[in-house]
Amino acid sequence: MSISKTLKAMSDPIRRDILSLLKRKGELSAGEIAQNFNITNAAISYHLNLLKKADLVFETKYKNYIYYQINITVFQELTLWLKQFEGENNENTK
Repeated sequence: MSISKTLKAMSDPIRRDILSLLKRKGELSAGEIAQNFNITNAAISYHLNLLKKADLVFETKYKNYIYYQINITVFQELTLWLKQFEGENNENTK
């Protein structure tokens, strides 16, 4: 996992909404995802490609369709990385 790539992919509100949609509904095709947004199919493909490059989604091909599913392990790794900053006493914050 590349934390910078993950955070960059998650910085866009549309990509965050796609991730939330996949979390709620499970596996969806690009067309099913696109139905939930008021942007072009090409824009959805662009966002899905960035999410895929950041390992935030898996793709599964079935016949003529590609289905996308959220990759929970990346979120678990990110959570573990962020937890290292919990509970630190920092004199500058007092």
